[in-house]
Amino acid sequence: MRAASAEQERLLGILLGTVHQFFGDVGALFSGVEDPRNPNKTDYPLGALAFAGVLMFPLRLQPRRQVGLLLRTGAGVETFKALFGSSNFPHGDTLDHGFSRLDPQDIRAVVSSLPRRLILKKSLDQFRLLGKYFVLAGDGTGTLSFPKRHCCHCLTRKHNGKIIYYHSVLEAKLVAPNGLALSVMTQFVENPGPNPTKQDCELKAFYRLTDNLKASFPRLPIVLTLDGLYANGSVFDLCRKHGWGFIIALKDKDLPSVNEEFASLSPLQPENRLTWITGKNKEIRQDFRWVEGISYTDSFDREHCLSVIECLETKPNTQGKQETTKFKWATNLKVTRSNAAALANQRGRIRWKIENKGFNA
Repeated sequence: MRAASAEQERLLGILLGTVHQFFGDVGALFSGVEDPRNPNKTDYPLGALAFAGVLMFPLRLQPRRQVGLLLRTGAGVETFKALFGSSNFPHGDTLDHGFSRLDPQDIRAVVSSLPRRLILKKSLDQFRLLGKYFVLAGDGTGTLSFPKRHCCHCLTRKHNGKIIYYHSVLEAKLVAPNGLALSVMTQFVENPGPNPTKQDCELKAFYRLTDNLKASFPRLPIVLTLDGLYANGSVFDLCRKHGWGFIIALKDKDLPSVNEEFASLSPLQPENRLTWITGKNKEIRQDFRWVEGISYTDSFDREHCLSVIECLETKPNTQGKQETTKFKWATNLKVTRSNAAALANQRGRIRWKIENKGFNA
C-alpha cells in the first residue's frame, strides 16, 4: 500500500509539472465550464473536481470506490489540498454527482482547447506532415453495453438472438509518429429516441464531428487518416470543402473502379516505385508503388481525383519466417518518391495509434 501511494505521488508530480509547463494553472483549465451547483453547498471548486476525475485515468482507477480507498490518503492528498485549497480529495460519489450536472459541450471545449494551446505554442510543429499539416486520426469504439435498455439514446444490435443495448463514441485525435495521441474532439454515437426509423452510426457521427471540428479549428491545416469505412465520395467531398487532406485505408473490394484503374495504370508507370528498408535492425523491406490522378465518380455524380499508394511489407514473423502483408491507401495528396514512405508509414499507418494510445491505454 505504501509503495502504491508513493507511485501515485510520483505520477501526480509528473502530471502536475507537465500540465503547468504547457497549460499553466491547473484550476484555470476548467474556468470556462459553467458550474450548476449551489456555491453555498459545495466543498470543492469545479477545477478540483474536474482534475480529480482526470486523475482516475492515468492512475488506472475503475470503480469510484477506488477513489476513496486510494486517493483520499497519502502524501498526494496534501499536494491536492495545496493546489485547490480543499479539505480533502473528493469522494467518488461527489465526482459522479458533480459531473452528471455539467454540460458536455463545455467539457468538449476544454478538451479542444488543450491541443489548440500546444499548436499556438508551436510545440507540435515538429510533427507536421510535409512541414504543413497536422494529422488527425478518427475512429469509433464501444463504451458500455447492457442486457436491458440503459436510456432512450441506446443503440441496439442482436447477438445470439438477444438484443444488446450499447453506447459508442467517435474520437478525433492528433497523432504523431512517436506515439503521441491527443484528444481533439469527441462525438457520441446515439439514437435521438428509443424507436428511431434509422439508428445513428459512426459515419453519421463523423459528419457531425467534422462540422464541429471545422468550426473550432477553421484555419488549421489538417490531414485525416481513417479506416476503410470512410472510403466514399461523401467523405472525399467533405474534405475538399473544408480544405483538408486525407489518407484513407483502401481494401481491394472498396471503390472497384479505383482499384481497377490502379491495377491497370501501375505497370505503365515503373518510375512510381520505391523500396524502403526499415526496422530497428533493418529487417523490414517495404516495396511501394503508386498512381496519381485516378478519376472517381461517386453515386451522387461528384468527380474526385485520387492517388493510390500500395505497400508490400516483408518481415520475419514470430517463427522467423518471412511474411508479406499488403497495405493500400487512397489520398488527395500529391505522392512522390521523396514522400511516399512518409505518407504511408508516418501518416497512413499511425491511424492505429488512436486505438492503442487512446482507447486501450
